[in-house]
Amino acid sequence: MRRRLTYGSILLLSLLIITIWWPVNDSNCSLVQLVKVKNKNFQVQATEVVVKPWLGEHHVYGIFMIPDVYKQTPFFVLSVPGNRQYCSTPFGYSENYDDVFAEPGTHLVRYYVKSRSAIQLILQGLYSRLNDKQNWTLTFPIPKANQDISE
Repeated sequence: MRRRLTYGSILLLSLLIITIWWPVNDSNCSLVQLVKVKNKNFQVQATEVVVKPWLGEHHVYGIFMIPDVYKQTPFFVLSVPGNRQYCSTPFGYSENYDDVFAEPGTHLVRYYVKSRSAIQLILQGLYSRLNDKQNWTLTFPIPKANQDISE
């Protein structure tokens, strides 16, 4: 019985260590997209953040209030604590998410982070940073019409 307990403890400890240090690359950012965003961009902080990965899928996300000018952008990059960046194309606009309402001339975007990524960040001691809406940033490339004006 004692041997089973020892082996079980070693197994659980090993799984915990692997979970913490195993690199999870669930981003589909290409180098070209990241370079475009770093050159000319528009950034917005999260309006609301929900971090409850223990409730299952779709319980780690940020809600962002975006100016309507960026509805047609080809992609955006989400940055969260732990140097994680996620690329995506805009979809699923709304005027209301979780009692957060869009102001005139804006729309809301809700972007999810995988629960396993959030759990890994929490196990690395980044829960307070992950739960802080100031640490969630959406970066958009400036639309072509605006680039011509600024140059």
